[in-house]
Amino acid sequence: MASNPVDRRRFLQQAAAGVGAVSAGLVLGCDDKVEPGGAASPPPAPSMPQENVARKDYKGPNVILVRFGGGVRRLETIISPEKTYCPFVYHELYKNRGTLFSNIEIEAKQGVDTSHGQGTLYLLTGQYRHYEDITNKPFADRFESADPTIFEYFRKTYNIPEYQALIVNGEDRINEEFYTFSNHHLFGVRYRSTVLSLYRFKTYLLREELKDSSLPDKERLAKQQKLQEMETKDYRVQDRSVTSPELDRFWEHWKEYYGKTGLVNPRGDRVLTALALRALKELRPKLMMINYQDPDYVHWGNPYFYTRAISIIDDGIREIYNAVQADEEYRENTVFLVVPDCGRDNNRCMAVPFQHHFNTKSAHQIFAVAAGLGIARSSIEVDKLRQQISVAATVGRIMKFDTPHVEAGPLEEMLA
Repeated sequence: MASNPVDRRRFLQQAAAGVGAVSAGLVLGCDDKVEPGGAASPPPAPSMPQENVARKDYKGPNVILVRFGGGVRRLETIISPEKTYCPFVYHELYKNRGTLFSNIEIEAKQGVDTSHGQGTLYLLTGQYRHYEDITNKPFADRFESADPTIFEYFRKTYNIPEYQALIVNGEDRINEEFYTFSNHHLFGVRYRSTVLSLYRFKTYLLREELKDSSLPDKERLAKQQKLQEMETKDYRVQDRSVTSPELDRFWEHWKEYYGKTGLVNPRGDRVLTALALRALKELRPKLMMINYQDPDYVHWGNPYFYTRAISIIDDGIREIYNAVQADEEYRENTVFLVVPDCGRDNNRCMAVPFQHHFNTKSAHQIFAVAAGLGIARSSIEVDKLRQQISVAATVGRIMKFDTPHVEAGPLEEMLA
């Protein structure tokens, strides 16, 4: 077999640095002191506060929040019905079943960046914040939120196990594995979400292999070191509670189907679709966020690679939607929310025509599509200016939990 493939994200980051896209950060939201160029020592596992109020069972609609990730412009998605590269999202979810918000923006103010980790946290928290890597390393995107996430609001309100509050994450964005909870003193790690990703699968495999008592000492040591290396990538919490019997069964079934070499399972955004489809069957999530990302691998060159990545996401949403319609418990009881993490620059004279790091106007311009239970089904297009951070309050309104720390109210026009 050929050598390991190039880490596409690292390649793009290094290339982007050459065109001035690097911005150094300061330590934020971490008690550990970090010397310039150094790394923070891992914090201790937070203590779990005692639950004072019994949480009620959840009986409302399920929500599938799709981060149409990697940065996409309105130009290739919603502006021209005949030329859209996401025909299912445009023609089926919007035209036949829901509502389009065609004038969503990421507010253009100082400290608000148009990038993927930041956009994800804007969606999760309903707050625009300036995020900086806590280890002061360019492109590391090791962010910590001071504001509660929608998963924390949801799980604090309802008696929902972690494995039914899911983030499905890409294999090349390990930093986004750890946006599962905030540092807010009333919420935090107790109410975090759970992540499904190939990174999590690989740590599962190592733990299972280390159970083999016949493993030679040298091999055992190598595997222990590898597992420790992977687990310490979680710069916020090093503990075993990210696993559970339900998750172990999920990964065991994944291994039985795809093996453990990584040569059989889908890659890129197609693996996120596969993980989400299997999660619907086995874990039965109530709130699931899918962090698609493939358009980010194109910042220059052939436009086909960028538009093809959009189509792959669209096809994944179609598969997940069809799976929901085939499932009696989900069919009439699920809401889809589709929102990009950020837009893209739209300057054809630039050497990198698919950038989003330059913070131009079109990089702030995105959209949202909603369909499902309780969503207006009259092919409404809302062109009133609305903010990306409104998504958090919208999820709260749909699922009937309070979101007291968000900055913007819900997208009212979508609610039937």
